[in-house]
Amino acid sequence: MILIKRAGAADHRPIVDIGKIAVAEAHRDSTTAENLEEYLDRHYNDDTIKAELDDPDNIYHIITYNGKPAGFSKIVLNAKEPAIAAENITKLDRIYLLKEYFGLKLGYQLLKFNIELAKGAQQSGMYLYTWTGNTKAIDFYLRVGFAIIGSHKFRVTETHYNLNHCMFLDLETV
Repeated sequence: MILIKRAGAADHRPIVDIGKIAVAEAHRDSTTAENLEEYLDRHYNDDTIKAELDDPDNIYHIITYNGKPAGFSKIVLNAKEPAIAAENITKLDRIYLLKEYFGLKLGYQLLKFNIELAKGAQQSGMYLYTWTGNTKAIDFYLRVGFAIIGSHKFRVTETHYNLNHCMFLDLETV
């Protein structure tokens, strides 16, 4: 059984746990182990995730499979991106799935859920950043209809940046 639910403050622990594992798996080849650990410690801890869940601009969802948390997403409605002229666009800030749930189409279902949520909020598009070396994610987003429209320097630590693609999906055509 698959369930997607809005995450609240009490849901911080699965987001922290999934985030540390899934982000490390997706980005371990993008930087040194020390840089990745610093990033994870800074962004995936109880206090940081609780604060993000308390911010009304952040919309987190958790997807469960047979009662177990399998992944999560975070979107921000009406987020600006300099490379996109369109108004009312959503940033897909995070979407992660534990590797053991790959192949079950859970990531696709969570993405489609967020696309429908954004469309229901009268958003005209959705954008995201993804590391240029994450070919699995890039291929996934291209199959869904996102297009690479530019690049973005993503700050991992104070001294390390990764080049990311900026990808955009026109919600008026999907």
